[in-house]
Order: sequence, then C-alpha cells, then structure tokens
Amino acid sequence: MPRPRTLTQDQLAAAALAVIDREGLAALSMRVVAKELGMSPMGLYRYVTDREELEGLVAERVLATVDATPPGPDAPWRERIEVMAGRLRDGVAAHPAAIPLTLSHRHRASGGLRWSETVLGILTEAGIDGERRVVALRALHGYLTGAIQLQHLGPLAGPGTTVITALPEDRFPRLTETARAARTVTPDQEFFGGLRLLLRGLDG
Repeated sequence: MPRPRTLTQDQLAAAALAVIDREGLAALSMRVVAKELGMSPMGLYRYVTDREELEGLVAERVLATVDATPPGPDAPWRERIEVMAGRLRDGVAAHPAAIPLTLSHRHRASGGLRWSETVLGILTEAGIDGERRVVALRALHGYLTGAIQLQHLGPLAGPGTTVITALPEDRFPRLTETARAARTVTPDQEFFGGLRLLLRGLDG
C-alpha cells in the first residue's frame, strides 16, 4: 500500500486505534502504526514525535464520538447527569482496549473537555458551585473511571466473582453471600445503581 502524500491526525488516530482494537494496547508502537499505514517508521515521525502523542490522538478520536450536547433542560438534573455518564460510558466502551488512554488523556482531548463543560453546566444549574462543584466533578470522574474499568477488566460475571463465591463461608459469610447475589446484577444495574448513590450524595 503506497504511503499517502499527506496524513491527517484523524488518519493517524484511526490507524493507531485499529492496531489497539485488533492487537491490544501493548501492541501500539510507532513501528506497528507505520506498518498499518504502509509507510516506514521514520516517515511516521514527520507527523508525531512519539507513542505518547499517538496515544493522545487515539483518546481524541474515541472521546470525539461522545455526544456532549446538553440533555433536555426539563428533566431533573440527576437524570441529565445520568444521560451524560451513559454517553461517556458507551463511547469509551466501544474500544475496550483503549480505555486506559481515554482516561489518562481526557484532560487534553477536546471531546472529554466538552463533556466536562456540559456536566459542569448541569451541576451549576442544580445550585452546585464553588468548591462543591469541584468535588462533584472530581467524584463523577473518579466513579466513571473506576466503574468503566471494572466493567471491562473485572466484571461481576467474570471469574473473580466465581472465586469469591467459593471462599469458605465460615470465614467470609458476607463476602460469599454478596458474590452470589452479584451473579444476577447486570452491567447497567451496577453502573447506574452506583451512579445514583453518588448523585444522591451530592445533594448533601
């Protein structure tokens, strides 16, 4: 495949994301992406300086798919935050292997910044401002970061829950009981259930 005369950042990001989707994040390198584009590794350095810059382009591409349009103003503010959280989750989950990049580069990706700006607007309209708004946004980011990673790296339906279920009940009665109950909890119940607990706490 001949090397394109000029590459756009979106083409670079698409090639890097294709590598990650197909081979995993560990496979991402300048050499592999150059091969994906049909060019020499040295040729790729005309466009990006290193792997970290490539990672940023991937995060930008993934987060650009997240709809940052404010939800309808007639809904309660908590429901509007839920909509925004669901959009972020869905956009990021479309590329599970790239999740660490979207989390670590979100503060530089315009899609992530637009999402945060919309969420801050909703919080402000709900009367949450100043330091409370700082803590609220940080708490939301913290919850979403953990919840999205848990869903894909340690899902309730995964082997970890099975292992915990098999622990000795005389030593871990509550843990084993909880693990058995976890088998019936869907990913949506887990994600939105935890989010609602957090949002109720923001009223305090």
